[in-house]
Amino acid sequence: MKLSQIASTLNARLENGSPDTEITGVAGIDEAVAGQITFVANRKYAATARTTQASAVIVADDFPAVSTAMLRSNNPYLSFARAIELFYQPPRYAPGVHSTAIIHSSAKIGAHAHIGPYVVIDENVEIGKNAVLLAHVVIYRDAKIGDNFFAHAHAMVREYCRLGNGVTLQNGVVIGADGFGFAKDDSGKWHKIVQSGPAILEDEVEVQANACVDRASIGQTRIGRGTKVDNLVQVGHGSEVGENTLLCAQVGLAGSTEVGNNVILAGQVGVAGHCKIGDGVIATAQSGIPSDVAAGAVVSGYPAIDNKLWLRCSAVFNKLPEIAKALRARTEQK
Repeated sequence: MKLSQIASTLNARLENGSPDTEITGVAGIDEAVAGQITFVANRKYAATARTTQASAVIVADDFPAVSTAMLRSNNPYLSFARAIELFYQPPRYAPGVHSTAIIHSSAKIGAHAHIGPYVVIDENVEIGKNAVLLAHVVIYRDAKIGDNFFAHAHAMVREYCRLGNGVTLQNGVVIGADGFGFAKDDSGKWHKIVQSGPAILEDEVEVQANACVDRASIGQTRIGRGTKVDNLVQVGHGSEVGENTLLCAQVGLAGSTEVGNNVILAGQVGVAGHCKIGDGVIATAQSGIPSDVAAGAVVSGYPAIDNKLWLRCSAVFNKLPEIAKALRARTEQK
């Protein structure tokens, strides 16, 4: 594909390069070679951009000029993501039902569905058009799923759950497993609390490998439109997550957590039950959140505090041995 075609498709502005340069693929800035296109989203990599072997580099509108052909974009990361789509097409699955699939006679499946080997679809299930269910996917009874559903191998949707349009479940995802609810009886034994409420995923939600969204004891567990849930995330029963939020790898939400819109919980963030996380919050990796967080806050550490305060505390922590030594010396002098 010619560089001019890529620029036009990405709505980017070409500088320095020949519009007729042939581009055959995409690569990271350190690995790219002639004939490939790469990107830089951060100005601190300006030196790397000057030495890359790529034939072109996607950069921000205000990125310093380099001799390599540049495609200027107001969102270079997104432009690079779209460039990948120009050169890599994921597998397409033809409509049809594999002979080993088991589909209850009461199930309703929309047009153009691909139902793979050993898929099980239970009674009264409804799935919209253009669904793709790969090998060993299981849909429990009375689940309702919208159009353009894509379930990778071994994904599972439990009874009575509701999924909107354009939902993607990666391998090993479980939607609607029982929440972790037990009450201790008089003899000291744990009595299981029935988990009666469904898990609900709104439109364009993606849940990645081996993540779990538990059903609720009463009410529902809900994931808002456009939210993305990373690998090995646990969303506890009765939790509510807003729209366009990111729950990164190994995040854990205890039961009845409320997370707002446009929140980012980085890797291994843990949130205690019944906490409220406001819109636009960012929690850096491995933060532990034991209480409510106001909208727009950036927090770090455990217990999570303002990120700037945490950075100052971390700087002091590294100096504690020196401070302790100085205090002991002063005490001894007295």
